[in-house]
Amino acid sequence: MRDATEIETRPKLLIVEDDLGLQRQLRWAYEDVDVVCASSRAEAIEMLRAHEPDVVTLDLGLPPDPDGTSEGFATLAEILALKPDTRVIVASGHGARESALRAIASGAWDFYQKPIDIDTLGMIVRRAFHVHALERENARLAARGAGDAPVLGRIITAAPEMLKVARTIERVAAANVSVMLLGASGTGKELLARGLHDASQSKEGAFIAINCAAIPETLLESELFGHEKGAFTGAVKTTPGKIELAEGGTLFLDEVGDIPLPLQVKLLRFLQERVVERIGGRQPIPVDTRIVCATHQNLEEMIAAGSFREDLYYRLAEIVVRIPSLAERAGDAVLLARHFLTRFADEMKRPATGFAPDALAALDSWNWPGNVRELENRMKRAVIMADGKLITAADLDLIQTEEAGGNILNLKSAREVADRAAISRAIARSQGNISGAAKMLGISRPTLYDLMRNYDIGS
Repeated sequence: MRDATEIETRPKLLIVEDDLGLQRQLRWAYEDVDVVCASSRAEAIEMLRAHEPDVVTLDLGLPPDPDGTSEGFATLAEILALKPDTRVIVASGHGARESALRAIASGAWDFYQKPIDIDTLGMIVRRAFHVHALERENARLAARGAGDAPVLGRIITAAPEMLKVARTIERVAAANVSVMLLGASGTGKELLARGLHDASQSKEGAFIAINCAAIPETLLESELFGHEKGAFTGAVKTTPGKIELAEGGTLFLDEVGDIPLPLQVKLLRFLQERVVERIGGRQPIPVDTRIVCATHQNLEEMIAAGSFREDLYYRLAEIVVRIPSLAERAGDAVLLARHFLTRFADEMKRPATGFAPDALAALDSWNWPGNVRELENRMKRAVIMADGKLITAADLDLIQTEEAGGNILNLKSAREVADRAAISRAIARSQGNISGAAKMLGISRPTLYDLMRNYDIGS
């Protein structure tokens, strides 16, 4: 017997069909959702207002025009006007191709030609619920990021791997320690550094970021430590450095591995004594600035090669946080893609509002070598290239050349990799609801719990 919470959270399906026999048949075909039915446009709108279903199956041939499509298209328009995020699946036997094109152009999510095959339509309905759940989760996370979220800030994630990083940052934010963020380019190191600053006692102070790899070696010392007037040619006035400007706040040193050795010595002195000397100056200046740094390089290898000071490393890396790549963050590619879609469609006044099934599959299976930055660039391209409301895999320019896990030859290992990824994605997309995740995966809840224990996956 289902508990009350599970019943309340079951997805709702509205079936709009004037054939009462088919209506009953469809009602009993969906045991895992709450089903309501309507036989006309007026009933459909009444049910829509009362139950707010996530998905609607709509027969275009409704009275008083059961042999045509005018009433069905009028119903479609009214549904989308009242609840634009509803996934409407149009079913009709009237001029199938023309009706399909018109329905999709009018905002329908999918089209199915009569006579209806219950299993095939069921698959389309389940996919519609799946996409709707993804978009609802993304909206929830986006709203959370736009509000008072103390750690993640603008980071959008539902992946356990990234949530663990966030919990670590929350714990270390209140401590007066230097933090090093390690991760590949494009994984969101600066956003996490900002999140750390916002969760710290220094949040009222400035957050200043500097990319050490983007500034010429001859200018980097002046950028960090400042200079006195006349210290060198062109120094026409006294200028404080970034360390001073971040007084009482946080200085984020991105790509810290690119700091040259002579400047590493000066940075080490600041970390030890908490004073800076400007170029050309003789007076030590006390500064209370928290240092957070990041790099995609292997600093331990650089230390062994003599290009990075070991004593500086231990001063900077009192706490080390390793950031997973986007490929390791199961389910996050789709959540982030939806976020970028909304942003770019608004900015560029483009019609795209969702994703075709092949685009969702491509987003999930791509290995994202460029991480979130690559995803952002591909989404900008897709929004520009999309002809209609749905972005396709072609719009994203994603062509999978190798199956996920194709380089794993051991079948047991490949199975485990695939199981872990599928379970993590399902949990992320069902907002941590184990019953919902089990239904997505097509297994029972006890079986999912067993798999989660076997693979040490937390809910």
